[in-house]
Amino acid sequence: MERIIIHSDLNNFYASVERLLDPSLAGKPVAVCGDREARHGVVLAKSEEAKKFGVKTGDTVWQAQRKCRDIVIVPPHFEEYIEYSKKVRAVYARYTDLIESYGIDECWLDITRSTLLFPEYDGEKYLTENGTKYYSEGFLLHLGDVIRNAVKDELGVTVSCGVSFNKVFAKLGSDIKKPDGTTVISKARFRDIIYGLPVEDLLFVGGATKEKLKQMGLNTIGNLAAADDKLITDTFGKFGRTLLKNARGEDIDPVKHMDEKREMKSIGNSCTYPKDVTDLRGIKRLLYVLAESVAARLRESGQGFADTVHLWVRDSALNNFSFQKKVRHTALCGEIAEHAFSLFTANFRQPFSVRSLGVTVSGFDNGQSQLTFDEASGNYNKRYAVEKCVDQIRKKHGYAKLQRGIVAEDKDEMCNDIKSTHLIKPAKIDYPED
Repeated sequence: MERIIIHSDLNNFYASVERLLDPSLAGKPVAVCGDREARHGVVLAKSEEAKKFGVKTGDTVWQAQRKCRDIVIVPPHFEEYIEYSKKVRAVYARYTDLIESYGIDECWLDITRSTLLFPEYDGEKYLTENGTKYYSEGFLLHLGDVIRNAVKDELGVTVSCGVSFNKVFAKLGSDIKKPDGTTVISKARFRDIIYGLPVEDLLFVGGATKEKLKQMGLNTIGNLAAADDKLITDTFGKFGRTLLKNARGEDIDPVKHMDEKREMKSIGNSCTYPKDVTDLRGIKRLLYVLAESVAARLRESGQGFADTVHLWVRDSALNNFSFQKKVRHTALCGEIAEHAFSLFTANFRQPFSVRSLGVTVSGFDNGQSQLTFDEASGNYNKRYAVEKCVDQIRKKHGYAKLQRGIVAEDKDEMCNDIKSTHLIKPAKIDYPED
């Protein structure tokens, strides 16, 4: 049976919720920004009106105000966003129980076996092409529009929907017609629709992969789909097989049940700095702040130790880069930070200008690894016990009460508890091959 997968993306979600909380913001250029006093004065979300002035996520407040003199700056209300996200999922749950979140404002829905729960469609439900029976594009459009209109009518926020036969193409479809639109990428015509699109529009193709593909002359999704298998796998390893599968419409990844907990494959955090970081000491300090958050989360998670450290970098031109390395199993802030820093210094030379940084760990052992004699002799267990003690002190007395020397060099960063305050939306992370 041909699958019917919908990807829903709430448009300008934070800004839309702010308008529901304060109707006077309707029709005005709005930017949701962090606290300038806490050095998080960057744009987290913006309205369509602000977008027309060139305001981008990650801009500093002063950049947004320079682009749009009349822009209205509002602080984030994360609790409200979470509540509205739950309300939206409740709407989806009327049509299917196969609902998989992709961040606070995006979901995949598998409605293959629940189309009878939708209002009846008056047109042709199927078409036959070259002897093969497919769902008609009109029918698929109808299903996406029902979801989109239900959310808009009941909750007052708009949704862009992509409807296709797999998750990758459904996600691609939701990005095509924004805001408040439905795009169908049908099994019968997907090559006509997407093969001319830039290769970076494909899920999981980030900055580094895009550049490598374009150096190979693979500029479009169609170019990638037609590429030689050996060439791609030799260049990208296992990740290359995923790229080919996704470009060719061969993704069969199922949409998870709404009550199913997703397997934790990585733990990470990122931050956008209000001013560009141009010195190595500043980079190292921020990596320690991030590593503190990641290591604490790892210890809380019960996943044991991680054997891979990923570094994500966004420069001042908003180009994204990512790198990774295998490491000795660890859950220590210092080791994670130093590994991330070594990745940075191996790939960037001054002058550089960095807007955002992210640190992620993966390759969990679920508590199964045993420390070697060398590890024990290096006082790993003692260091781990110390960091656990620091976790407890911070939980009781506050994050800023106990800090590493490098973080304390910046008095503002001493209070920057991104573990507690930073809300992350999964991004198109571009991890290289193993």
